Amino acid sequence: MSRMDDTEAGRLPLCKRGIEGDLAGRELAATVKSPLPPFFKGGMPLSGLRGVLRRDEPMSEHTSWRVGGPAERFYIPADIADLSQFLQGLAADEPVHFIGLGSNLLVRDGGVRGTVVVLHGALNQLALWHGEPGEAAGVYAEAGVASPKVARFAALNGLEGAEFLAGIPGTVGGALAMNAGCYGAETWQHVTEVLTIDSFGELRRRTPQDFGIGYRHVALKAGMSSEWFVAAWFAFKHGDGEASRQKIKDLLEKRS
Repeated sequence: MSRMDDTEAGRLPLCKRGIEGDLAGRELAATVKSPLPPFFKGGMPLSGLRGVLRRDEPMSEHTSWRVGGPAERFYIPADIADLSQFLQGLAADEPVHFIGLGSNLLVRDGGVRGTVVVLHGALNQLALWHGEPGEAAGVYAEAGVASPKVARFAALNGLEGAEFLAGIPGTVGGALAMNAGCYGAETWQHVTEVLTIDSFGELRRRTPQDFGIGYRHVALKAGMSSEWFVAAWFAFKHGDGEASRQKIKDLLEKRS
């Protein structure tokens, strides 16, 4: 069980603000030749916000426990660029809390002061990324993608090593924040790079070397800014997709 100010959807423990992504059939994905989101190269769009802002949103509708009072403000970003612009417009002292699936997240009946940002269903891009020309090197997943979805996506695209993610009941952001794992594997064993955002909306690409990583613990090294995860690039080996799908099925049967 986690509290509202814990790391379910991608907060780094050093962050000053609070925080926390199955395709079927045609999940043989749109691929991306560059793993870098296009808006990151040329800066943010300057148009108005495209997300959805609600007031006094009951958090009981967004947690697996179905409890929790209202959030003063509740924002669903349209994408990473929209999230960046939204954060830039907030007051410096505004409390901000990010959530993903809300799995095992306990919110008090008195509600949440400040702004809650939900990533699941919002930051949901999932694609193959390329190493050598024409060869898939892994999976790019945004922080709101459910971890089991990454496992199935990788298997359907002939990649192995992601099967354990099918047993993690949360989003990619949460898996990154706590180095989630099961069945002998952990999230950061497969991370090559991450995309982070700070409280001012600035985006950065970082490598595992920028973090202290341990058992169910991830933190930026001393002296670095407070940031949240918004996406990651995972490396997996080419393998037998059918065998990977069967392994996912077997792992889920063990958990049931």
